[in-house]
Amino acid sequence: MTSYSISPAQAAQELLARQDAAQSLIRFTEYTNPTYRPAPHHTRIAEALEAIARGDIDRLMVFMPPRHGKSELASRRFPAWYLGQYPHNQIIAASYNSDLASDFGREVRNIIDSPLYGNVFDTRLAADSKAANRWHTDSGGSYVTAGVGTAITGRGAHVALIDDPLKDREEADSQVMREKVWDWYTSTLYTRLMPRGAIVLIQTRWHDDDLAGRLLNANGDTWEVLELPALDNGIALWPEWYPVDVLERVRAAIGERDWSALYQQKPVPDEGTYFKREWFHWYDEAPKHLRLYGASDYAVTDGGGDYTEHGIFGTDPDDNIYVAPNGGWWSGQTAADAWIDAKCDLIIAHKPLLWGGEAGPIRKAVEPFMIKRMRERKSYCHIEWLASIRDKPTRARSFQARASMGKVYLPNNDIGHRLLDQLLRFPAGAYDDAVDVCSLFGQMLDQTIPAFIPKEDSKVPQRDYDFNRSTDNWKVV
Repeated sequence: MTSYSISPAQAAQELLARQDAAQSLIRFTEYTNPTYRPAPHHTRIAEALEAIARGDIDRLMVFMPPRHGKSELASRRFPAWYLGQYPHNQIIAASYNSDLASDFGREVRNIIDSPLYGNVFDTRLAADSKAANRWHTDSGGSYVTAGVGTAITGRGAHVALIDDPLKDREEADSQVMREKVWDWYTSTLYTRLMPRGAIVLIQTRWHDDDLAGRLLNANGDTWEVLELPALDNGIALWPEWYPVDVLERVRAAIGERDWSALYQQKPVPDEGTYFKREWFHWYDEAPKHLRLYGASDYAVTDGGGDYTEHGIFGTDPDDNIYVAPNGGWWSGQTAADAWIDAKCDLIIAHKPLLWGGEAGPIRKAVEPFMIKRMRERKSYCHIEWLASIRDKPTRARSFQARASMGKVYLPNNDIGHRLLDQLLRFPAGAYDDAVDVCSLFGQMLDQTIPAFIPKEDSKVPQRDYDFNRSTDNWKVV
């Protein structure tokens, strides 16, 4: 039988490694996973998680690119290390579906059940509770997993971990899914927190209005945010694994929108994706004798998240589009009577030839009162209701096509800059109500306006105008 012995120096080194592992999350990760090689950004994540464990902070967001080590530290090693420190406490760990959350639960359980963990902490698993999605320590602590959107019953949380609440781009672009995640967070997860409980949200940024974006814009909790872009001033976050040339290949392969969101933690590139900044022109004064139209995107909730938007659009003989000429735009979060009066004001002031709106339930809800009020105020305009049968990006194609050919002019004022901000962020922006108005106008150009205007009057005769193409100034002769 072969016997093994270690020298006093080796024994002292082993004891020091165990002590360090008990005090430091990075050292613990290295000790329980001997192949682990931390990078500087891993140390920053570990220090933030240690602050959560100490109670120095109680709300933490970590934004970082895929495959850069966030789950290994935050969702696997940290829960095991935390329960070593506080074996009586409770953890809830959630991800976009129950299977992934259970995988994390199984891995954390196996770490705690390993001999190396036993060298560091006295915490052990309860003998009768070792399921992957729900288990207990022998000191009464617990670990429970949940898929985002599912119920969490029976336990509270001293720490709630959320690792990637949205699965992919399709979910992030779905307002229904974003609302589902938000409702689950506010009504289910948040209500499970113990007094002075902490929340850790680890994710890549998909959308302006993803869970992180909405939380940062909400009144209430103050969040510590650790934002780690893949490239920062040309320097790679993890050059040993993802050097600059590899990241640039990724960028070329996935496109600017996903690169900016997933790798740079900016859900919208500065120059836009669906709409590009370079496509749009600015104007200070709209030409005279434009053919004017209107369009509206209605919100039914007074003071709710969405805005009602009314927009006036002008077209010239060369099919250029002037948005909001002479201040022709209105937006607000008001009751229906207020935004109907605002629409009447625009009709009276600008006398548009046609007004577009989206058909469907909202038409049935508001049309009778709107027509009655328009008659009372003598704000007469033909209203065309356009069917909504496609997703928002598809509905915006017509306006996008004209913008991409340099045909759209925005007013150089607050209205224009606000609209451009929404256009550049579309479809990943938190707000897109103004874009919806532009989309409706684009659909009107394709479907309704050519039929509404008699063929012989579909374009103002060129002889009526002297058009200076270099300056876009019109002179009536």
